[in-house]
Amino acid sequence: MVLPDGSALVSERNTGRVHHVPKPGSGGKPTVVGRLPIFRAEGEGGLLGLAVAADFDTDPVLYAYYTTNSDNRIAALPWRDGRLGEPEVIFSGIPSGRRHDGGRIAFGPDGYLYVGTGEAGDTGLSQNLDSLGGKILRITKDGDPAPGNPFGGSPVWSYGHRNVQGLAWDSRKRLWASEFGQNTWDELNLIEAGRNYGWPEVEGRQGNPDFVDPVAQWPTDDMSPSGIAVGPDGAVYMAALRGESVWRVPVNADGTAGRSTRHLNRTYGRIRDIRFVGNRVWITTSNNDGADRLISLPLSAVGAG
Repeated sequence: MVLPDGSALVSERNTGRVHHVPKPGSGGKPTVVGRLPIFRAEGEGGLLGLAVAADFDTDPVLYAYYTTNSDNRIAALPWRDGRLGEPEVIFSGIPSGRRHDGGRIAFGPDGYLYVGTGEAGDTGLSQNLDSLGGKILRITKDGDPAPGNPFGGSPVWSYGHRNVQGLAWDSRKRLWASEFGQNTWDELNLIEAGRNYGWPEVEGRQGNPDFVDPVAQWPTDDMSPSGIAVGPDGAVYMAALRGESVWRVPVNADGTAGRSTRHLNRTYGRIRDIRFVGNRVWITTSNNDGADRLISLPLSAVGAG
């Protein structure tokens, strides 16, 4: 996660540690600046997401999504003198499990915090509007349902998701989300308030008017998406875990997608996240070998320049 001054915060899922990476060219070295009180057993839980709002310079607070021994939750942490303060839980009760814990959080152009959750292995939660699992949520900085949400006083923004892994907005303020499929199709979805994205009733494009079809889809061996970002060229870029690549997906004004292209194929292994920083692209790896990296590359490495 990139801060307004050009430095970055990088989290470790398994340990709960947060590293501060100085702005490129500053000559500084990465340091550990805090640790979240995660519960990490076997499975996909841990420290799963970080976000800061656009007004971070005047209100220096970091938001983190992490797993406890009873749920997934979101806490606000003050940023003071280059250190993280004590977490204050603002939202809790998100289902947790050995798999499908979601965890991507990001502030939208409207100033509200969007939260991608998984169904924690219980597929029925995705279609249950009384559950927080298998949803994209939209909340305030205090953890309340954001004004204008489609289901009254509920934090739910969209539903029918399996395991949301990436959130990003384009220049038209449209929300894009990556969806981790089961055995057949991984998805890129264009998210609209109150819509049903089909899981577990459908996976991939089915043409069923009751559900929203993905804008683009891939076999799970080619993708298994994690973080996504909108590049300087307006395309959506998707980090692929099993696919060990970055996929560039041009998107059109009408919400359709052009032909996707694959970059960095098998070059760095499993790619967890992607960000555009100045005239560079940053990626993080997730290879489970104790040697994961934050890598800075020219835009041309992913077809963005």
